[in-house]
Amino acid sequence: MNVAISLRLATEDWEQGSAYVVEAERLGAHSVWTPEAWGHDAVAPLAFLAARTSRILLGTAIMQAGTRTPALIAMTALSLASMSHGRFRLGLGVSGPQVIEGWHGIRFDRPVRRLRETIEIVRRATRGERLEYKGEVYQLPLPGGEGKALRVGATPRPDIPVYLATLSPRSLEMTGEVADGWLGTSFMPEHARVFLDHLAVGAKRAGRSLDALDLHVSAGVVAFSDDVARLVPPRKPGLAFSLGAMGSRRHNFYNDAYRRAGYADVAAEVQRLWLDGRRDEATARVPDELVLKTNLLGTEAMVRERLALYRRAGITTIRVEPAGETLDARLANLGRLLELARSL
Repeated sequence: MNVAISLRLATEDWEQGSAYVVEAERLGAHSVWTPEAWGHDAVAPLAFLAARTSRILLGTAIMQAGTRTPALIAMTALSLASMSHGRFRLGLGVSGPQVIEGWHGIRFDRPVRRLRETIEIVRRATRGERLEYKGEVYQLPLPGGEGKALRVGATPRPDIPVYLATLSPRSLEMTGEVADGWLGTSFMPEHARVFLDHLAVGAKRAGRSLDALDLHVSAGVVAFSDDVARLVPPRKPGLAFSLGAMGSRRHNFYNDAYRRAGYADVAAEVQRLWLDGRRDEATARVPDELVLKTNLLGTEAMVRERLALYRRAGITTIRVEPAGETLDARLANLGRLLELARSL
């Protein structure tokens, strides 16, 4: 099972961020993934890292598909794949209405259809095909205009892997059908079937098995200690934020995923308290069990057992965020985790 890392900068210390990734590469981390919400974009940091690394894979987790044209996504993917000598992985997602409509001012309209068409156009462009497309959302060239169908002016790269960050049943089926990998969040290996069954349906529709996909999920924070009770409380605010703030009362895909995994009452209550402005109460309502199922916390034996659960569930890559106040502390936790993963 591969171990990947996220690059999240609490400060804007890019030199320390670069040092972290360079050392993670030396330790044997499989890949590094950059997020995109309403702060730094997911693309520019990877160009920065491509110049400072040589082996570690570089992925976007995620690039917001609806905020860019498919052709621009293809151009960006080709640029990053070229400058990294083929190490780039294109991670796409639809985000949600709070970000797409509130931050970008774009209607959150037909997100699954839009994502499917985006992938089809991106793959045509990166294969070097003349870009002609008639979909429900996108039409190229634009009808009635002066444009003509073009081929990409860069060297085609038909093998750029496409990963999708999806959570709803319909979008999971599409991922199983068309993607090279799945970027999973809100994931607990004890409840893997909530996601994997839908991915398998899509894969079967495409005439392949679920094994064809890199099943890549977030395994949260990694922290080692005999005092497990001390490790749990700092993780609760992040879960409360996902359950309560990552969307509106009508649309919160993270909250919906936890509901489907059997935490409907908790998810509903945390969301209600958060949206009512009672954030401390929302955080307190997050059960310890949920923290322990969504992070890698405790003794080496506990973390090893969690890793075994991910592997038995069929997960091929876990993405983690090692705890630590200093760079050395974070790397020490990452190194311990990598050794445990190799020992399985």
